[in-house]
Amino acid sequence: MDAALCAFDADGVVTHWNREAERILGWTQKEAVGRQGLAGWAIREADAEQVEARLLGAMHSPGRQVHEFALLKKDGGRVLVRTQSSGVSSADGHPMGVYCAFSEVHAQIDLERSIALSEGLFEEATWGVVLVDADLRPAVVNMSAASAFRVSRAAMLGRPLGEMIDQGVEELEGALQHVLAEGPPAAPAEVWVTLRSGRAAADDMGAEGGGARRCWRSGFLRLSSPLAEEPVPLGVAWLFQDVTESKRVEQEAARLRFRDNQLHRAARAASECADPMEAATIHLDFALAGFADHALLDLAPPPGADDLEDGPHDGVEEPAPAPRLVRVAATPSSGPGPLPVLQPGLPGGIPVGYAESHPALQAYARCGSVRASVGGAAAGRVFPARTDMGRGEGPDSSVIEGWAAARKWPEGTLHGLCAVLRSRGRTLGVATFLRGSSRRSFDRADAAYAEDIAVRIAAAVDLAQSRAER
Repeated sequence: MDAALCAFDADGVVTHWNREAERILGWTQKEAVGRQGLAGWAIREADAEQVEARLLGAMHSPGRQVHEFALLKKDGGRVLVRTQSSGVSSADGHPMGVYCAFSEVHAQIDLERSIALSEGLFEEATWGVVLVDADLRPAVVNMSAASAFRVSRAAMLGRPLGEMIDQGVEELEGALQHVLAEGPPAAPAEVWVTLRSGRAAADDMGAEGGGARRCWRSGFLRLSSPLAEEPVPLGVAWLFQDVTESKRVEQEAARLRFRDNQLHRAARAASECADPMEAATIHLDFALAGFADHALLDLAPPPGADDLEDGPHDGVEEPAPAPRLVRVAATPSSGPGPLPVLQPGLPGGIPVGYAESHPALQAYARCGSVRASVGGAAAGRVFPARTDMGRGEGPDSSVIEGWAAARKWPEGTLHGLCAVLRSRGRTLGVATFLRGSSRRSFDRADAAYAEDIAVRIAAAVDLAQSRAER
């Protein structure tokens, strides 16, 4: 046994003494069995009467008695032990003796601490804790982990992780398999996951829905049986904490720093251009980095002498009529790249054949930004400017191609953002930024960045038009 064990008969004579007792005190079984009590050899004479009375008293008391006292070792040292004694009765109920199991107090306290730690982790810990078996199925789950998965604790047990996690399950299972084979990593890992949508999950998550991405900072521990002669992996202890909000703040700060730096670099490069239209395309070139796959620059014909002001009148913004926008710059249609100026001078060529509900025309009419994303409608249809990506499976390639072709955008475009060019109270044109399937849709922060770029482009275009008028 792992615990030391000794036994006494009804007269207090030692009848049993196991190897763990021999290890702790140094007395062999041959030396211990047959002695009358423990006085003088395993207990000091001064303490013997009290200790033996407590041990033998278990014969006449129900249940198990727990005591702590000091025992003598064979080498003369002393060790503090915690004992559990229980009486043994004959078939007719008469007391026959006492069994006593004991262990060193510090070892017992370590065991109790481990048990208390386990109970605390699985009941009150703010970190999610999941014990995963060798088949990568949850075996024990605490409340925080079940809350993170938006299910009950019982619902997680024995289920493959792939039934609860949509995106990121391969990375997570790979980490668990690595821990089982090689041991835990040196530092916590950050795993981005998307939970599978479900009616219960959607009700719990509200507007966020089951498809929101979460970042879990995770630590892993390989569990091995302490009772096996050779280390046998029992599974993996996975501890994680949701750090989505802090990671998003970090990412947003990094994105803002990068975009501010791009605006600064573009302004310096544009200041060296003698041609204002070249400066306008430089601003678009710098904006593409990390922001969009393609960019288009469409300008309206310069206003006549009688309509120099088409902006607000008497404090009321009047929508501008649909213009005939002319393409003056665009990235190569075959793929991302620098923007060549298609019309060396100001607009005077053939207008782009935009449909009436085209996002660029809506941005021009609204004097604001318009975002558009491909939906699940039939190919070739002209969609409203603001649509949402359908949940679940995305649209097929024919829908994507038809959606982009209907808007005169490069093949493979899924998301568009049109920012109006305004300068001196006039609408000069529209700058369009496009993203493919490898990028997410444009959000409000992207629209604000595009508007900052549009302000700089509008200033350059206005300068070019002023020169042409003179």
